[in-house]
Amino acid sequence: MHRALSVSEILVEIFINLDQLPSSSGVGWTHSLTQKSLASLARTCTTFHELAMDLLWATMPGLRPLFGCVTRLHPVIYDPTTKYSWSQDVDPLAEHEFHEFLRHSARVRIITISANTYFHLLTALPIEPCVFPGLLSLFWTVQRTNTGDFRFFLSPTLRRCYVSELHPDLRCIGTRCAALEQFTVQEDSNMTQLWETVRSCTRLRRLQCSAPLDSAAWMHLSTIPTLLEVKILTSQRIIHYPLNHLNFATFLNLTTLAFRGIEVEAVVTIIQHFKFPSLKEFEMHIRVLLWAEAEQLFRALSQCKASQTLEHINISSHDRIQEHTSDSLTAVRQFLCFRQLRTLRYLPITPYSSTTTFFSRAMTSWPHIRSLSLVDWHLCPPTVTFRGLFAALRLCPRLEDLQVSIDARNIDIEPEAESFQHTSLKNLTVGSYEPQDVNVKAIARIIFSMLPAVDRVICASRNVPRVWKDVNRHLELLRNRPSSAPSRYLTGAALDMI
Repeated sequence: MHRALSVSEILVEIFINLDQLPSSSGVGWTHSLTQKSLASLARTCTTFHELAMDLLWATMPGLRPLFGCVTRLHPVIYDPTTKYSWSQDVDPLAEHEFHEFLRHSARVRIITISANTYFHLLTALPIEPCVFPGLLSLFWTVQRTNTGDFRFFLSPTLRRCYVSELHPDLRCIGTRCAALEQFTVQEDSNMTQLWETVRSCTRLRRLQCSAPLDSAAWMHLSTIPTLLEVKILTSQRIIHYPLNHLNFATFLNLTTLAFRGIEVEAVVTIIQHFKFPSLKEFEMHIRVLLWAEAEQLFRALSQCKASQTLEHINISSHDRIQEHTSDSLTAVRQFLCFRQLRTLRYLPITPYSSTTTFFSRAMTSWPHIRSLSLVDWHLCPPTVTFRGLFAALRLCPRLEDLQVSIDARNIDIEPEAESFQHTSLKNLTVGSYEPQDVNVKAIARIIFSMLPAVDRVICASRNVPRVWKDVNRHLELLRNRPSSAPSRYLTGAALDMI
């Protein structure tokens, strides 16, 4: 054997690359081949054994493979006739069998538990066994979990924990698993229990839960210097939000804040009581967002010390807003202070924010913008002309994704007379308003000539107006023409022939 294979760092790189094997028969085939290769390496020599075994058992889809290492259970588990019912009427592990089980479970770093079928086999173990002493990630999707089931998996080394629903066993998970960094509760949970669970965690980096937090939990989170992300995503509308005792505090390093199903008033209260000097991403999804509420929310955001750091804003509502007043433009103007903005998705937008004047001012305020949504989702005539569009695009050379309502009836630009091309823009989405008497050939020539990376125009409406279908058809003809010369070198007459 070559001396290089005695260097553990080299072996690690070789063995890890087994996971990169190309697959032509699906993910399962690749995984099976990798497992077989690692098993063969483990049997090759003592130099390979420990490392290959660590990788072989690092990620487990459940408990069944571990029980298969117990001598008494192996023939039963791998009997094809008892594949799904082998554990029925099987006695729990004895002490010597537990050591066989632990010999491999100690190598597990990531495990997914989707059923509690085999838990009774561990009931004869000590009250506080360390069954998975090196476990880093636990993904738990078991429904109706029994008390005590989690005790085998709450390792002191646990870093990431995902549970489909909260359980009393997790009430003090932060105490049992002091190194916990990421905690996710997917479904609606008992709020009081959730608050206690969150307050037990002291080293969190990411928290996602399906129920609102009370004032004490928010205040506790503000004291965790490692916290980077908080997401409160509920599946139901939360009317009463327990925020009666908030004090002013600072989330020093929080970069992501997201809400779903939470009333605007509660979100505004949170933002007004905390400073977020490192905030980069803000998301909010709500059923209805009134413009008066929007203005209050955006003003609070602009005053929470995030104006120089916020890069991504995503705000959406399920229902269209019926009111159309100048207050909408006042609300949207609050975004202009975010000079580092890369992404803005703000739905719905009113016609007042789709004017050429506001569009140009927005582009001036956001020199780093990459993705921008200013589509008018109401069926109202837009006012942004092609000349206004390209004047604004000159200010944002890095823009890649744009959603905006364009006045397609007003052809106020000649592509043959312009030397400007915006080469970064790849996706152009227009509003759902369907104009009449539109020169689709002229529009196609403008897009083809000045937006060379845009293959087709996307319409915000599910039912794409015929105008934009025709524009895309002419775009395809232009791109597939025999000549490969840029359109601005062709005469208008030549283009009209296409």
